[in-house]
Amino acid sequence: MTDTQTLIENRPPSVAGLFLERVAATPDAEAYRYPVPPASGQGPDAWQSLSWAQAAERVYAIAAGLIELGIEPEQCVALASATRIEWILADLGIMCAGAATTTIYPQTNADESAFLLSDSASRVLIAENAEQLAKARAKRAELPELAHVVVIDTTGVETGDWVIGLGELEARGAARLEKDPELIKRRVGAITKDQLATLIYTSGTTGRPRGVRLLHDNWSYMAKAIAATGLVTRDDVQYLWLPLAHVFGKVLTSGQIEVGHVTAVDGRVDKIIENLPVVQPTYMAAVPRIFEKVYNGVVAKARAGGPAKYKIFQWAAEVAREYAKVTQDNFRRTGNATAPFALSAKHAVADKLVYAKLREAFGGRLRACVSGSVALAPEIGYFFSGAGIHILEGYGLTESAAASFVNPGEAYRTGTVGKPLPGTEVRIAEDGEILLRGPGIMAGYHGLPEKTAEVLEPDGWFHTGDIGELSNDGYLRITDRKKDLFKTSGGKYIAPTEIEGAFKAVCPFVSNILVHGADRNYCTALIALDEAAILGWAKENGLAGKSYAEVVAAPATVEMVDGYIQQLNAGLQRWQTIKKFRLLPRDLDVEHGEITPSLKLKRPVVEREYKHLIEEMYEGTREK
Repeated sequence: MTDTQTLIENRPPSVAGLFLERVAATPDAEAYRYPVPPASGQGPDAWQSLSWAQAAERVYAIAAGLIELGIEPEQCVALASATRIEWILADLGIMCAGAATTTIYPQTNADESAFLLSDSASRVLIAENAEQLAKARAKRAELPELAHVVVIDTTGVETGDWVIGLGELEARGAARLEKDPELIKRRVGAITKDQLATLIYTSGTTGRPRGVRLLHDNWSYMAKAIAATGLVTRDDVQYLWLPLAHVFGKVLTSGQIEVGHVTAVDGRVDKIIENLPVVQPTYMAAVPRIFEKVYNGVVAKARAGGPAKYKIFQWAAEVAREYAKVTQDNFRRTGNATAPFALSAKHAVADKLVYAKLREAFGGRLRACVSGSVALAPEIGYFFSGAGIHILEGYGLTESAAASFVNPGEAYRTGTVGKPLPGTEVRIAEDGEILLRGPGIMAGYHGLPEKTAEVLEPDGWFHTGDIGELSNDGYLRITDRKKDLFKTSGGKYIAPTEIEGAFKAVCPFVSNILVHGADRNYCTALIALDEAAILGWAKENGLAGKSYAEVVAAPATVEMVDGYIQQLNAGLQRWQTIKKFRLLPRDLDVEHGEITPSLKLKRPVVEREYKHLIEEMYEGTREK
């Protein structure tokens, strides 16, 4: 048995147990950093730290406070909050009480929140602020099992019997621990690996969300498997801004506890650019939309600098892509990421002119980024790779506790999601569907045995619903969602995300694109443009002062986007080409239910909302 196998197979039954071990091993080491806005509301945030021992003091108080409220093992406690230090402390407190966390995105409306609270039979809700509390209050009559709401930020909140502040919960817990100091140790010691730890509801790109039952063992395995990859070390500083209600964010907290590195926590997406030079992370995880926005921003800045600057940037971008492809290919063949002398010389010049500034914007110390949730356009991946920002794509689902595959450090290959985590098995079904088996796979869907049986075979193989290909040496490439693949009326199969990713790589103004063509005789696209990028372009093209809707409706904008569509089509098979497109009057967003909080496109919602535009693009054509 290898050291890795031993590490994974001898794992403790829970992450709560791992947390106790981490606190005992490195009590004084820094665990978390978090921002504290200035009292005046003006000026930069101050960043404060918690050691593992200080974090534990709060975690144990929260756990004991929940026990004081009557929470029993495996009962659900819901968390409705943006990513912040209190989210992590509360989640660990819930687990150390032997209970289970139900996650709710802060953007979720009152009706959907009530469904999640009711379906999970949550006994306590930990709400971020008055806004989240108001949703629960509005639906209180429908939630007889919800005994208490604990509010993190009590500004404008009236507390009482049903509502208490997080500070009050911790005070109650601390008082309980004074009388019974071994309470948490006993609770954690009693946790078995098959107890429910987390109930995460799928983001529902189609239909109502399903509660995915993830056990304590799923997270303990993930923590050990992440450590076994060697991708992160004790010396790392992680910048964590991803929504912790999503499984991708949640798995990062488990890995950190096992490895013991520092995590800087701030979920305010509008603060990312400001925070990076302050935090100076060595690694961070993100979804592709973030890298696309950074790329579009860099292109827009270069364009605004005038024709000469823009030409230099375009040259440097091509050098970056060529350099990344050559070095990755050489590493695969020889184990050395080398490039020919002429290309290396060009790359060195481009580095001084362009790439070094880009790396500085990321804080200057970034070793790698992990990208997941949806596919990253390979050409964008190659650009960042060549610029020295190494994006390790990974793959997993809520049902597989997020991290099933990840690219292996230096040996990463852009366009693939890497190799399976130690302990995870993979096979490709006859129809190309990816099947997974291992300790990360869910126990099933909450209260939905028929739905569970549809995807989980009795021998443990899980049907992902994704289509992919495995290389001879075990790298996985995702080609599409099984349900997203469509067939044209001419009988050709189309993978829309492949075309959409290719367009994002050629057009620096796109925010979202949806390719349509099921049972039609050609493909069309609905395109939403990035507001900041297109308004910058508008200023230079006689449309200054116009609103977003006016700019996208302007003939000049349509003509400009059409040029990028022709560029895209030049690289596609004839049946894949986009024959017509429409620009949407606004970008797609979470509030309108068109994308999920983890920035995945909800195709049925968008196609339903813009059915009139789709039909317009097929008017006068004869369908089969």
